Amino acid sequence: MHFEHSPQLWRDFPRLVPGVLHAKGITAEAAVEGAVERLSARAAARNAHGGGQESTLPQIQAWRRAFATLGLKPTQYRCAAESLLRRFRKEGSLPGIHPLIDLCNAASLAFAIPVGVFDLARITGDLRVRHAEGDEVYETFSGSEEHPEPGEVIFADDAGRAHARRWTNRQSGHSAVRDETAEILIIAEGLHEKAPGEVAELMDVLADALRAHWAVVPRSAVLTRSAPRFEL
Repeated sequence: MHFEHSPQLWRDFPRLVPGVLHAKGITAEAAVEGAVERLSARAAARNAHGGGQESTLPQIQAWRRAFATLGLKPTQYRCAAESLLRRFRKEGSLPGIHPLIDLCNAASLAFAIPVGVFDLARITGDLRVRHAEGDEVYETFSGSEEHPEPGEVIFADDAGRAHARRWTNRQSGHSAVRDETAEILIIAEGLHEKAPGEVAELMDVLADALRAHWAVVPRSAVLTRSAPRFEL
């Protein structure tokens, strides 16, 4: 199994910087509250210094430009990091869901970079970020099914299942982390000028946290156009 972006996406978005992390041995029992608090505090300090508006952040501005290039209204369809930041600004915290999701959400807040977490047991074959053909199946968190629009950027597996719609906008409930999840793939993507360094730092932060809280041995990489594939 491997993960990669399509050549067309690398061509159209040459600043793309994907970070990928794989780990086995995840459980629903891990005390990550301290790590979540530290990462959330980093986001809160940045908000206080910069006025709190996520739309001014270069990380978010880059995703807004990408969504506009794809024909999406950036204020209607937001990348996952912007949605989390908006909620955090308004409510001051995020609800607890699962230790791994809570950790990745906090890391996304701290770096203002979208982070997706996938249960690998729910993915068939390879996972690719590519343009949809329109016949793929996407399952919402309520269990209903949708078909992405042709040309929409999705995370697709070999069974024709879409595990995320509109690129970094919305993940699928089908491969969401749950209590029985054991093997996971974390994907973070940046498009801004400082993405190479920040995505690498984000991968290090998550790898260190996984080693500390789950005693697992994660593998991670920052992909490039010349080395676009992560083998599992």
